[in-house]
Amino acid sequence: MPNFAKAFPLAVLLIVWSVTRLSAQDADLIVRNADVWTGDSARPRAQALAVRGERLIAVGADVDIERYRSPRTRVIDAGGRLVTPGFIDDHTHFSQAGALLIGANLLDVSSPAAFAARVKAAVARMSPGAWLTGGDWGAYEDWSANSTGPAASANAPGRSRFSPDRTMIDSISGTTPILLNRWDRSAWLANDNALRRAALSCERPARGLECVNGRATGRVADSALARVRATIAAKTFDQRLREARAAQQHLAELGVTTIHDITPPFQLPVYTALKERGELTVRVFARPTLDKWRHLTYAGISPGFGDDWIRVRALKGFVDGIQGNSTARFYEPQLHSGKRGEWRDSTNTGATDGPGSGMQPAGNMERLLFGLDSAGWWANVHAIGDEAIDTLLTIMEKVIRTNGPKERRWRIIHSQVIRNAAVAERYKRLGIIAEVQPYHAIDDMRWMEERIGARARWAYAFRTFRDAGVPLLFGSDWPGTNASWYTANPMVILYAAVTRQTVDGKPEGGWFPEERLDLETSLRSYTINNAWAEGEEADKGSLAPGKLADFVIIDRDLFAIPPAQIKDAKVLLTVVGGRVVHAAAPFAR
Repeated sequence: MPNFAKAFPLAVLLIVWSVTRLSAQDADLIVRNADVWTGDSARPRAQALAVRGERLIAVGADVDIERYRSPRTRVIDAGGRLVTPGFIDDHTHFSQAGALLIGANLLDVSSPAAFAARVKAAVARMSPGAWLTGGDWGAYEDWSANSTGPAASANAPGRSRFSPDRTMIDSISGTTPILLNRWDRSAWLANDNALRRAALSCERPARGLECVNGRATGRVADSALARVRATIAAKTFDQRLREARAAQQHLAELGVTTIHDITPPFQLPVYTALKERGELTVRVFARPTLDKWRHLTYAGISPGFGDDWIRVRALKGFVDGIQGNSTARFYEPQLHSGKRGEWRDSTNTGATDGPGSGMQPAGNMERLLFGLDSAGWWANVHAIGDEAIDTLLTIMEKVIRTNGPKERRWRIIHSQVIRNAAVAERYKRLGIIAEVQPYHAIDDMRWMEERIGARARWAYAFRTFRDAGVPLLFGSDWPGTNASWYTANPMVILYAAVTRQTVDGKPEGGWFPEERLDLETSLRSYTINNAWAEGEEADKGSLAPGKLADFVIIDRDLFAIPPAQIKDAKVLLTVVGGRVVHAAAPFAR
């Protein structure tokens, strides 16, 4: 009896240990009957996967995954549909995108009815007391969406431009003050509420206040514009949270599970607040500007700081401007302007970019790269024109040779117009990554040849980079610039890379079709390559046991359909860290 008494607790412990050990293999979620493109070279295809907590515990055949099933396991039958790793977007402006989703996105608007409708919808989404600003109306007025160049352009000599007045919006704006602008900042429109707050009226005129028959049209400039701007209230934290929720929900619906974000300082507290509340549904690789490396180092923040949800390891800089407003830097003048473009400095990096992260004053970029490299940060630098790219490569090469070998996953952001194929070989030799956004190619073709002529052959040279062995990263630049709207939809972006055609299929055969990519390369550029570029390839970017359970189910097999249909594919289910963050029929419940 005493011996049994001694043995009984040990037996109970063994049983408990055994049950615990078995239950540790139980899956919280199983996806079966799928066509899984894993992105994992060791096992490219599978039928099913099992998830416990935030990570994958098994990827394989249906029969192999059954052993992880328990009564509490949620089982999703994919119905033979394609499953891929969650998409990782290499370039977003998340805070701007949220502001456009909640506010007024007028980039493609150039008519009174559409203008009023967009503004009315935006007013309904604003938090109490918030201003409605921006809009960027008319960006596609001169070159319509899906234009393939000058021959198809809507631009014509003497063509009048859309010029809204406040009669279009006063009756629908309620108590919301509004200040909107044309895409090129050549015109501004204030509603009655905004004019009253700025104490502007035709009875008390100010320079730049337009009056017709004794009535203010709402169009403002000069000192009148300055007075309206001075009354704009700072955006509330509640408004920023609203915008962030809208932005991440949009990304979830598109299957984007991680973003490489150009993150201004005010946005980091928003991400943190959402994470603390359990509301963050997209992982963030945040990229402050180059000039912040000293501040980060001083604060004890080292490269790789953060966790699986918010990480800081790379910093962003700027060499030149953008093609949308003809400020990209070229060796030869652009044909339409006679100008070669600009070098970026502290006066033209924009409100959210931060001062000191550009080329000027002379030697600034070199000093920044030497400094951040010594502290272990990775450089991600914007360069678009051919001279800008070559100049940046020269600076990077000097830093690499001087400081010696070390782990550097340095990128040239956009890598938009190279001089020739030898430039891609130089990328490869230096170990530089090409961070590209394929939708740029099919949107920018509307004016690219008109501006740079034969140089357009080397614009968006994706195949040239791939053939040279340069790592390619895909993403969106969502929501775009003041001159263009860029979709965050991976299906449209994959379509752009594979076809190089506008969304309505022009030109036939594709724009410079020799630069088209195959789907496999494009998918890798949108998943595992991006994970590697942020230093997270051990945790995400492909579907393998031990990795984060970030994946999507797509409504059709992208490999089996004609390339022209890729843009029409839809993400039906998005899972981030084992949690379903978007579900459409038949998976919605």
